Amino acid sequence: MSYGDNNSAISNFGPQHTISVPIVRFREFLADTQQIGRGVVIGQPGADQTLETNKQTLIAEFVQRQRFTTAFPTTLTAAQFVDNLFLNAGVVPTATDRDAAINEFGGPMSPTTDIGARGRALRRVAENSTLNQQEFNRAFVLAQFFGYLRRNPNDTPDSDYSGYEFWLTKLNQFNGNFVNAEMVKSFLVSGEYIQRFGP
Repeated sequence: MSYGDNNSAISNFGPQHTISVPIVRFREFLADTQQIGRGVVIGQPGADQTLETNKQTLIAEFVQRQRFTTAFPTTLTAAQFVDNLFLNAGVVPTATDRDAAINEFGGPMSPTTDIGARGRALRRVAENSTLNQQEFNRAFVLAQFFGYLRRNPNDTPDSDYSGYEFWLTKLNQFNGNFVNAEMVKSFLVSGEYIQRFGP
């Protein structure tokens, strides 16, 4: 979300063409989700607070990563920082959502050197309801590759994003109903998934 999409991914689902896919990669995703889930036991007292603390820790670390600071230098004003985040997310924010993210810094012309404010603004964009609705199916398909196959959609045995596009198209045809699309079932019975557990 922070860095936009990979708009030059190749798919051969139909005639060869390029598609837009999430830029996040499996190893990066795995490390971040492990950090978020560390010590969280759902149903146990304090799980919600542990999860929230982990999210805050990750976001504070994330906004200090070189990749992030290169994409969003501290020379940006608060308005520029927030507008670029929403632009990369592909979301046109409401005035209220935009102002709330900008106000984490104090105002539109405020500097963006405050790590805490950078994290809070990023989180406001990442947790935006429009972004969630817009990205849910794409993220769900990506999560199947990450979770069941433990790889990126274009890693071997695939060589492009045809499989990703196939499942995204099917999920969209079923209006996001993964049960009716038989998506999870198909990943669970795939030879690639089964071979993860033995010959």
